[in-house]
Amino acid sequence: MNDLKNSTNSGDIETTAYEESAVSSVGAGVGGGLSEIKKNIVAMLSLRNAVFFPGRIYQIDISTERDILAVQYSVDNKTPLFVATQKENASEPLLPDDCHSIGVIAEITDRINIQGGSVRVVVKTEARAVKLDTISTDGFGKVAVQVLQDRHCDGYDANVAAENLKRKNVAVKGFEKYVTLMNQRVASLTGKLAKLQDAGLVADIIADNLPIGLEAKQSVLNAIVVEERLEILLMSLYGEIEIAETQRDIEEKLHKKLNKNQKEYFLREQIKVIQTELGDDTELETEVMEMKKKLASLKLPKAINVKLEREIDRYSRMNASSAESAVIRSYVSLILDLPWKKTTKDNEDIVKAESILEGDHYGLEKVKERILEYLAVRQLNKKMKGQIICLVGPPGVGKTSIGKSIAKALGRNYTRMSLGGVRDEAEIRGHRRTYIGAIPGRIISCIKDAGTRNPLILLDEIDKLAGDFRGDPAGALLEVLDSEQNKDFTDHYLEIPFDLSDVIFIATANTLSTIPRPLLDRMEVIEISGYTEDEKLNIAAKYLVPKKLAEHGLSASTCTISDTAIKEIIRGYTRESGVRNLERKIADICRKAAVRIVKEDIRSVKVAERSVSKYLGKKKYRFDIVAGEDQVGVVTGLAWTSVGGETLSIEVNILDGGSGKLKITGQVGDVMKESAEAALSFVRTISKDYKIDEKLYTSKDVHIHIPEGAIPKDGPSAGITMATAIVSAFSGIKVSRFVAMTGEVTLRGRVLPIGGLKEKALAALRAGIKTVLYPIENQSDFEELPEELRTAMEFVPVKNMKQVLKLALVK
Repeated sequence: MNDLKNSTNSGDIETTAYEESAVSSVGAGVGGGLSEIKKNIVAMLSLRNAVFFPGRIYQIDISTERDILAVQYSVDNKTPLFVATQKENASEPLLPDDCHSIGVIAEITDRINIQGGSVRVVVKTEARAVKLDTISTDGFGKVAVQVLQDRHCDGYDANVAAENLKRKNVAVKGFEKYVTLMNQRVASLTGKLAKLQDAGLVADIIADNLPIGLEAKQSVLNAIVVEERLEILLMSLYGEIEIAETQRDIEEKLHKKLNKNQKEYFLREQIKVIQTELGDDTELETEVMEMKKKLASLKLPKAINVKLEREIDRYSRMNASSAESAVIRSYVSLILDLPWKKTTKDNEDIVKAESILEGDHYGLEKVKERILEYLAVRQLNKKMKGQIICLVGPPGVGKTSIGKSIAKALGRNYTRMSLGGVRDEAEIRGHRRTYIGAIPGRIISCIKDAGTRNPLILLDEIDKLAGDFRGDPAGALLEVLDSEQNKDFTDHYLEIPFDLSDVIFIATANTLSTIPRPLLDRMEVIEISGYTEDEKLNIAAKYLVPKKLAEHGLSASTCTISDTAIKEIIRGYTRESGVRNLERKIADICRKAAVRIVKEDIRSVKVAERSVSKYLGKKKYRFDIVAGEDQVGVVTGLAWTSVGGETLSIEVNILDGGSGKLKITGQVGDVMKESAEAALSFVRTISKDYKIDEKLYTSKDVHIHIPEGAIPKDGPSAGITMATAIVSAFSGIKVSRFVAMTGEVTLRGRVLPIGGLKEKALAALRAGIKTVLYPIENQSDFEELPEELRTAMEFVPVKNMKQVLKLALVK
């Protein structure tokens, strides 16, 4: 790489010895031996980070072998150099077209060998030149060049000359303004520029001294017509002036601000000294006395008391305007504001608590029963510690809202902490005070907001915790949610222990699979299943409709939504485990009813079953989706997801011309793939019972597909479903479309238990299924199903695949 040394582009702007004679030598035109190379072959020197202009002296350090050979050739043959700038995307080694075609003719005036094999060359540039052709690239570049003389635009006359002179003066004055703004030493350059009459030469000198980009400088060099050169230069010059003015304004504002801050500091110090002399610095003393008084009233443990007294003493001795003073004040204020001794008394009236829970929520029997148990035990044992409960269920079933009702029933203060997306451990434990902007963790903040040390804290979306390089918040919660450890919970900001043993923590989650095992082990899990149709109807009629009517300025007399209409909404417009979408649809009806009342000037609106489509449009879902006919190789399975139960239509095709391969599609996981292989192995063991030729297993391929391939699926509970579909496909016996099943299959045909029976049963009911086959070991789960769900369909417990096939295959 060639380095440009001692050029006028770096440091202060100065003239060179050659510039002082520019009027006599260059201004008079091209002289010397240039007439001999008007069109001749010379060596080419390439520049990477500079553009040379005529009428200047430059010093360059050359390190590349190519350019060293070019200099040697020029010295040996006493010929000038053609100096050109490399293009931005130039390759290495250089190709003939990697340099700009217009450069300058330069004569070597001095040459010195320096360390490392480099050469330092001083050159004097004399005129623009254009490369006509590349003669040779062996070792270095030889090019045919032609010297270019400055030209003027067509029709050049005295008026144009006067205009050029005026532009030249504008450029000189602008350059003077620029160097003044940049606080650079002008030396005698600007004075000599004013004396020069050659506008083209002035443009070259100014462009060479401006810190503009290489492309901009090359544009000035390329301009052979003097008028165009001045226009290009003035545009670049005005841009640099604007940048320099902006920079100067910023520096001036910053300087004023710093001066103002210094002035304010000295004034504050003087005021402080004066107030001290007059005995008038009572504000700080009063604040310190209040802190000490409040500390004494808290009656904290001795170690904590000593630590706080030390911090208060430090604060009293500090300058009030210092940053550390504000940090200590915030720290002490937080500790003094924490409810170290303040508690609320639990409601001991179980009947009252039960009426509160029943009045706020329909269903959720397990949760209500657990809270009533806590109250009963609390009456018998006053020293009982706070409970840690995790409510798990699909969205919209009321996990978050039940937390507020529990706090109301217990008579405790309530605060909520959302954990969704939290990935920083400091969110739980707080920041250490050594960091700028340190704050306490959200646990301590919740305690402070609640105002008591025994509130109910709802940890919402605990399954959405994340972790990264900043720490693992789930790990930080291990101490918080351990009743044996949280009595001495230490926040990094506080640096003193705080007792959390009386706090009731209720966490909510959609699934347990993403909660770390150690954290899950510290919580009592209560599963909340989805709602049946009757439960949704009761929730809507008793809670959602009155709530939405009030929100939209309506009442029971101005807007009536019948039970049949609510059922129509449940069946045709929502398909969910919770009631969140149902609430939205009721809100849609309320808004449209409000529009009718205002626009049509009517007193009331009645929404019946037949008019629901008028408000909500066409139905989105069919309640009965098993319409059609029984098919071979198509079986309805039941699956559990974090948002409720779903039905899966598993399809199997037997393909001719195969080799016994098993193919499964539908974005299934490894567990489901293994279930499919186990199902196929089992089917082969019972081939004789269904008159299946054993040769089919080696001459045909089996393709299992689970529709909705964009949705990932996994789990073992589709084993009996796939086995039934494979038997049907090989035997040609149809499967009843009104039968749905769930269960894991073994190689011996045993049906193993599954989870989420209620969610799967609800999905089957929505699909219009009449018979549900489930593992016999899930009999206890079946007995916990709502009565209306058990009577709506036939539930058949199965022990092995023989029973499954007998019930599912059409005789």
